[in-house]
Amino acid sequence: MPEPGVNNPWMNVFKDRTQAIQNISDEDILSYVREDNYASRHGEIYLAEKLKNVPAEWDRNKNGQWDGYIPDVWFDFDNQGFDHDPSGNPTGWRVFAYYPFLGTFMPTNGSTDDVLIRLPEAFRELKPGEYDQETYIINLAIVESLMKQQDVVIPEVDENRYGVDLNKDGKLGKSHLIRYEWAPLDKIYMSYVGQAKKQLENKQVHLAARLYPEGTEFVHTVRYIDVDDQGKTSIAPRMKELRYGRKASWRTYFNLQRYVEKEEKERYDFPERTKTVIGNMEEGLIVPLGWVYQGFIEDKAGDLRPQSYEENYFCVGCHSGIGATNDSTFAFTRKLDSGHSFQNGWYHWMEKGFEGVKDHVREDGQGEYAFYLEHNPTGNEFRTNDEVLNKFFHSDGSKKPEAFERLKTDVSYLLMPSRDRALTLNKAYKAIVDEQSYKLGRDAVITPMNVVHKEVELYGPTGITEVLNLY
Repeated sequence: MPEPGVNNPWMNVFKDRTQAIQNISDEDILSYVREDNYASRHGEIYLAEKLKNVPAEWDRNKNGQWDGYIPDVWFDFDNQGFDHDPSGNPTGWRVFAYYPFLGTFMPTNGSTDDVLIRLPEAFRELKPGEYDQETYIINLAIVESLMKQQDVVIPEVDENRYGVDLNKDGKLGKSHLIRYEWAPLDKIYMSYVGQAKKQLENKQVHLAARLYPEGTEFVHTVRYIDVDDQGKTSIAPRMKELRYGRKASWRTYFNLQRYVEKEEKERYDFPERTKTVIGNMEEGLIVPLGWVYQGFIEDKAGDLRPQSYEENYFCVGCHSGIGATNDSTFAFTRKLDSGHSFQNGWYHWMEKGFEGVKDHVREDGQGEYAFYLEHNPTGNEFRTNDEVLNKFFHSDGSKKPEAFERLKTDVSYLLMPSRDRALTLNKAYKAIVDEQSYKLGRDAVITPMNVVHKEVELYGPTGITEVLNLY
């Protein structure tokens, strides 16, 4: 730990929210989470309208305009996951279904969420200035293939239209596959199609395994949990947060390795320092990996507002400093595979939930969520989710075989909370909104966490004796 990290700043985990939760009725919290705080029924994105005449307190550089991301997703998806504006024009955003990251991002621990991707205009065009959806579908599949380092199934296309051998069969013809074969040291290459292909040839964009092309964008919304009349839980309309990321510049493998080495050296030479991140609330925070991240969060009235520098920093830690990401992001490499999923994985959770989604199989053949539960029986970072613990384990700690068997074919059994837990978590988070105390932590805490340290010894041992990883 750097010296400032010896004392735990996330004091919200030590608060008792019992009374605040009791003060909110089930009816009131359901009414609240079902209210759309992003867009009106009349085709208006509330935050985008407000940013047109940016409030003085949000205009950091005092130039009279908002210089950061302006929300432009309409959440109006066709049957291939493409978003459209009120006039029916494609926005470039495409929503996808994915395996929520273990722990925090599993809805049973407090929040639902969704993620959309958008590639630059050149990736959406066969001819300059003309949107071509088939071109865009292929380029998104190529990016998916490169990020996952595996083949990706696509609707059948004619390779002659693009001049690229997509399935690597040595000829141009009909193809329904993006074949992953990329080994530049052996002179084995892949290519984008359309105008992106021309940009690649001119070195205006780049291509490499596990790295997105520059200009790639993501929108990630974090939401409350809705509950229907039958007690089924699902993603709610109300957003807790709207998060945005854009790959602003390219980094080679060598560049990325040097950043890691530089950070390791700095931690060794200056253990008292915390990481410095350049940026501000208006334009976002810039991480050394080449990305800009920016977020919006609920104000006391429940409307979205820009996050402060400190509140944005909360997101940067995971997107720049842990090894579980790919090119600093989580979700896209966890997208449900094409060819084996509903709509090839291109859909929103409001269209279809987690029911019937099989547990993701690790490279060692084990189910990912099952493996996680075996080593972390409560399914959360704080060992406080008794609902998951009791669902999958007996009181003596032994596994319930029927529960783990069900998890193999239906991850919703783990991921989605019960009605009572969902309502309680919603109320606990609403207490943080009322306080606007995000800088003290955003976890929906019900009772004080006695398993979390308030302070640690500066050079003391962590107690970790075994490291578990993905592969």
